[in-house]
Amino acid sequence: MVRFSCAAARRPIAVSALTLATLFARPAWADDMPAEPASLYPADAVGEGSVSGGYALSRWAEDWRRKADPAQRDDPFDRLKYLPLDDDGDIYLTLSGEARVRVNYTTNLNLRNAGSQRQDINRLVGGADLHVGPHLRFYGEIAHGGMSGDNIGTPSGSLRNDLVLLQSFAELKGRVAGMDLGLRYGRQEFTDGPNLLTSQRDNNTIRYALNGVRAWARTGSLRIDAFDFKPTALGNGGTSDDKVEQGRRFSGFTAGIRIPEKALGGSELYLDPFFWRLRTSEALWGGITGRVERFYAGARLWGEVGPVNLDWTVNHQFGDFDGRDISAWQLFFNQSYKLPGDLPMGPRIGFHADYASGGGTFEGGTLKAAYAPFGNNIYYSYQLCMTPTNLKTLAPSLTLSPLKGVKMLMEYQFAWRADENDAVYRANKSIFAGTQSVSGHKIGESIRAQITWSITPRLSFVGRYEHLDAGPVLSRAGYGNSDYLAGWLSFRF
Repeated sequence: MVRFSCAAARRPIAVSALTLATLFARPAWADDMPAEPASLYPADAVGEGSVSGGYALSRWAEDWRRKADPAQRDDPFDRLKYLPLDDDGDIYLTLSGEARVRVNYTTNLNLRNAGSQRQDINRLVGGADLHVGPHLRFYGEIAHGGMSGDNIGTPSGSLRNDLVLLQSFAELKGRVAGMDLGLRYGRQEFTDGPNLLTSQRDNNTIRYALNGVRAWARTGSLRIDAFDFKPTALGNGGTSDDKVEQGRRFSGFTAGIRIPEKALGGSELYLDPFFWRLRTSEALWGGITGRVERFYAGARLWGEVGPVNLDWTVNHQFGDFDGRDISAWQLFFNQSYKLPGDLPMGPRIGFHADYASGGGTFEGGTLKAAYAPFGNNIYYSYQLCMTPTNLKTLAPSLTLSPLKGVKMLMEYQFAWRADENDAVYRANKSIFAGTQSVSGHKIGESIRAQITWSITPRLSFVGRYEHLDAGPVLSRAGYGNSDYLAGWLSFRF
């Protein structure tokens, strides 16, 4: 027995050598510990994001139970990935964390003589995932976002935030009658849909999370998820100013169908039909504030067919805005092809071609402008100059891997507006004022390049450059070119 003395309390504290050994040695149950049942439906296709190298964007989607074995641990952080809390090892805690530092530099801010902007950004995230047996879990995550620099204006709560309870939920799941059933309640990230419609928005300092319930039923070839959420309205201070946004509600169903592998001669494809409703009590659109109820009926086909990777989505939007009918469409087609043979740098060529309807914003009558609930806001522009509303794009791309752990992506994007009488929309859904009053369709062309370097499994660096060459529509409305340069270093455990 080893004894330590606490002078302040004047009481001895005893810690057995056996207790210390238990923390750092391989437990007896590690070889045959009771494992949670493997997901019937493929885990990467259940609408919770994919896992690469053990890591996922939503950290609760990770499974680190293998770290119970000391032979599977590579550094001291691995010990934090599986902390058993009972003798059997079926009650355990997983800790996670992220530190990210980033610099963004943008010229000709807002495309109209607003000078240049430099954002110096830091993000700190800590998470705890408590599993109480195979059926019950509790997850919590806090985050801090800092921002300084030049010409940054007044950052929103998603860019600068002293402290936020980013996620906090309870989950109950089990296998009943050959189906995986589950229920998750609380504040959580939700990405069960096309990235252009639902995203955590990892580009922001503080990611996007919602409050409510998600339930699912899954077999080996079918799944259905139902959800009912309200967003989190972020303040800039501590956790007390991050409120549930009561005036906005997002609910619906997303299904999944696993297409048989032999259907196309060896494929891994999924068809995800969805039906959603987005309701906002006070929405601003075209200078008018009113109640909006927008329904989304669509489907996503995605996966791989041999060397081809594809992600296709079609959705029709209908509903009502301030007494006016809504009728809008979005079509997203992203595909790439890995060139055959043992070519240097493993080249992959591809393109995305997208359409989002516009019209009716300023003329009255049926509103034909499409709208994404909370999609990826940098997909078309890191300057945040475009969004899938009144937009047509075509962008060929080339991906190379020149060195181990290094990936380069190059893209050249052409962008037009779908309706000449509607405006060009920014990522935050506001318009470039005046673009609705000028003629033409072409918004501009963009050169886009990114390099990603996985320095270690935990440490990565991303560098990105974009140049937007303003087209006739922007130029006629008084807007110009812009450059964007950024670099960020991320550490995760």
